[in-house]
Amino acid sequence: MSRQPAPLLSVTALAAGWPGARRPVCGPLSFALAPGEILGIGGANGAGKSTLLAAIAGSARIFAGSVERRPGLRLAHQRQLPPAFAGVPFNGHDLLALTGASSAGLPPWLASRLALRLDTLSGGQRQFLHLWASLRAPADLVMLDEPTNNLDPAGVAALEVALRRRAADGVGLLLVSHDARFIAAVCGRVLQLDAPAEAPPDDEFDCDSGCDSGCDSGNEAGTSATASVSLEERR
Repeated sequence: MSRQPAPLLSVTALAAGWPGARRPVCGPLSFALAPGEILGIGGANGAGKSTLLAAIAGSARIFAGSVERRPGLRLAHQRQLPPAFAGVPFNGHDLLALTGASSAGLPPWLASRLALRLDTLSGGQRQFLHLWASLRAPADLVMLDEPTNNLDPAGVAALEVALRRRAADGVGLLLVSHDARFIAAVCGRVLQLDAPAEAPPDDEFDCDSGCDSGCDSGNEAGTSATASVSLEERR
């Protein structure tokens, strides 16, 4: 009887929020991620999806519970709004070198543009290049926040292929997305977060002053009650 590989990630009764918040935004959440698994995270704006990724990455406040990563785990985290490098002489080769990602297998429509500055690429081209830099980095766990943003149908199809290939390498993938079709196409399981019914009248955390680009629509930290969660198996 073969042994199951140890999970890359184990989240137990986690309640988390952004630094500076007085109350958690998401949780309590419990789940594990196995090597080669693609887990989708869905839910409305304000449900705490980006906060969950930040907690796993170590950049959010944990109010209760725990996040256990496999010892030596290498993590790549692509936030919802990657930098455009506006006005900076920084090209695609530079970005891939920065993350240690290989360009092998990059779609031809983007491979031919690697020498161009990032701020001269279209929004979709730049988005896919940032995704590739995270996906092909030397990581055991890759977390992508709204990866289909700005991608046309060809870009989404290429992303789906890249995700399946990375999972086949044994890399675990956590995907936050509002795109139900995309999630259904690539994810084996979906963690569905439900936003609290209403936010407190006084926002206790000013997103403009303290939140990074991973904030989901700029209002996750403004909710006070914890979100409910359901985990469903995709067949």
